[in-house]
Amino acid sequence: MEARRDTRLTEGGTAAEVFAVAVRLGFTSFGGPVAHIGYFREAYVVRRRWLDEREFAELVAIANLLPGPSSSQLGIAIGARRAGRLGGLVAWLGFTLPSAVVMTVLAFAVASADVADAGWVHGLELVAVPVVALAVLAMRRSLAPDVPRLVLAVAGTVVALAWSGFGGQAAAIVLGAFVGVVLLRDLGRPPASNERSSRPGLLPLACLVVFAALLFGLPALLAPGDDGALALVDAMFRSGALVFGGGHVVLPLLHDAVVAPGWVGEQEFLAGYGLVQAMPGPLFTFSAYLGAVRDPEPSGIAGAAIALGAIFLPSFLLLGGVLPLWSSIRRHGIVQAALAGVGAAVVGVLAAALWNPVLTTSIGGIRDVLFAAGLLVLLRVLPVWAVVPLAAAAGVLVF
Repeated sequence: MEARRDTRLTEGGTAAEVFAVAVRLGFTSFGGPVAHIGYFREAYVVRRRWLDEREFAELVAIANLLPGPSSSQLGIAIGARRAGRLGGLVAWLGFTLPSAVVMTVLAFAVASADVADAGWVHGLELVAVPVVALAVLAMRRSLAPDVPRLVLAVAGTVVALAWSGFGGQAAAIVLGAFVGVVLLRDLGRPPASNERSSRPGLLPLACLVVFAALLFGLPALLAPGDDGALALVDAMFRSGALVFGGGHVVLPLLHDAVVAPGWVGEQEFLAGYGLVQAMPGPLFTFSAYLGAVRDPEPSGIAGAAIALGAIFLPSFLLLGGVLPLWSSIRRHGIVQAALAGVGAAVVGVLAAALWNPVLTTSIGGIRDVLFAAGLLVLLRVLPVWAVVPLAAAAGVLVF
């Protein structure tokens, strides 16, 4: 007789354990922010039970509604839920440092290299297809198990595909919340007994005030033609604060920030863009490459660190302002009904992302289809971290 699986959440945790899981994800999470959701769900929800599917969907919705790198913000929020503010910080460090260090080294060693068309890179891109597909199926079973929520998930898919980018994602989530309040009142989940109630305090407000002050105040502090460290902080902070949708959407902002003033050459910029496609973790680590190229050795490492910290700082400030307030209102019945609809809508948004950009950009023919199908079979018997290097090695031979 098959043993019944323990579905209880594991409560409490340390920053050390958060960092250990995050750094493993930082080395193995290929495929961009959409695929990262699948990796995070497998690591945090399925394997370790640090949170359940409903809470995971809530955090996905928050991360997608806020400007900035959505997958990094999701990881920070999960780390903070597990081990407090320090947990959020080390979750970001673990997920970000592997790619950031490699991109900094590449800025010095092979900044002119172009690996965008390499076979092993394409193999890594195709890993995202089965990872996201399995995540969509699993989240559908948990978050859209009945006809009303399944219809809402399909509607969310249609909206997200019809209106590309952040606007469609936000519209689908808002639609889900509205339908949830109107039609799904009986599906609202009461707060779990282990959820702590606390007043948000002044820190959330302080975070939002600092965010606004830096966004509008930094440009005022710069003199015309200033190209010092403060100018780099301003350029990266604005890129992280104003990008909606994350991932590749930040590239035009970064191009305007570093190529237009002449800090980085066009060829160097495009070379770094090709290289970062092969990296695990967040695409925002491209900022470390740009900071290093802008300030060659011996100050390149400092430039990389400044650029990396500045582009992610808006995420910490926004999450610090939003998450405590969210925790204080999510217990109300009307909020829980809205969350039931949001969960179904998130399934639709992820399904839309499976089509575009994952399938439309990575699948170019029958060979790609067969390759992705083979990876899907492997993921049924092997962990993701083992399949990723196999995909890269096979990509060298196949493409």
